[in-house]
Amino acid sequence: MKYALIGCGRIATNHIKAVINNHLELVAVCDVIPEHMELLLEKHDLNKTTSIKRYTDYKKMIEENELELVGIATESGLHAEIALYCIEHNINVIIEKPMAMSIEDADKIIQLSEEKGVKVSACHQNRFNIAVQEMRKALEAGRFGKLSHGSIHVRWNRNKDYYTQAPWRGTWAQDGGALMNQCIHGIDLLRWMMGDEIEEVYGVTRQQFHSYLEAEDVGMAVVKFRNGAVATIEGTTNVYPKNLEETLYLFGEKGTVKLGGKSTNNIDVWNFSDETDADQNNKGLEEVTSNVYGNGHTSLYADVIDAIKTDGKPYVDANAGKNALELVLAIYQSQKEGKAVKLPLKKFASVDMMGEF
Repeated sequence: MKYALIGCGRIATNHIKAVINNHLELVAVCDVIPEHMELLLEKHDLNKTTSIKRYTDYKKMIEENELELVGIATESGLHAEIALYCIEHNINVIIEKPMAMSIEDADKIIQLSEEKGVKVSACHQNRFNIAVQEMRKALEAGRFGKLSHGSIHVRWNRNKDYYTQAPWRGTWAQDGGALMNQCIHGIDLLRWMMGDEIEEVYGVTRQQFHSYLEAEDVGMAVVKFRNGAVATIEGTTNVYPKNLEETLYLFGEKGTVKLGGKSTNNIDVWNFSDETDADQNNKGLEEVTSNVYGNGHTSLYADVIDAIKTDGKPYVDANAGKNALELVLAIYQSQKEGKAVKLPLKKFASVDMMGEF
């Protein structure tokens, strides 16, 4: 399957690993800064592979090559524009989070992909974590019983060097803050586990230690789900001196699970009323990861490849990407208005209209 990657920054190495592990044909890479392409390819011993083309213009790359799948890993503010161009040219896409920066653009991606029969996957790779999959299986089997509440805590560190490395980070036009960039994976997991359908959100954000940014470095929220369950969100890049944890809790009448580690890659608590011997394997489970992005990119790519081949639906589709985006935007809107926000959000809701504390 012919593949190309657009955007060769920090997260791109995980995409290239997934490409190699899934035996895709890497036709081309694209980045406006040529050095980024060379550094990425060199990291994976691909810099001397003459068959891999280099482009600084993604439109030219798409027009000159017959591509079946494209990974989009640019700054967030360009995701929707590039995705729509690829879809218009009948190319399947994997879009790094967030899928878009506005509800309107997310809806355009969903609609156009359905019209064109193109597969779109939002790159929320943590859904493929072993610990997350075990929680999901227990949930779908009804082992939690009625859900009471849940929470996600993303307690990470990002210093000034991280932001100066890519000036678009922390801007309203191209990124958003800690919730949109760092915490959206955990927010995706929370909404997915708790039932997706949300009644209202009350959120508060602040910028405490990153005065050189436009957006927030800490955000908290209370979420009311239509099924009666409630949840809390805590996301920040203010933890001293390094990343502490990403933890997801789920509490039901018959079960309690806590996923921990740096990126919900471990099972810290696993208790069910109908416990069996098989449950012992999950107690203390740890999935070793080389970084906070985890191991899920390879599995996500494998799933999308299978969806393309079988004309199936990606496990993490465009609607999933929209749901995660909508919840972050709802927190931003609640902060701006100083009150709870009802869902669904209006289609004009976007990051760049949220720039107030």
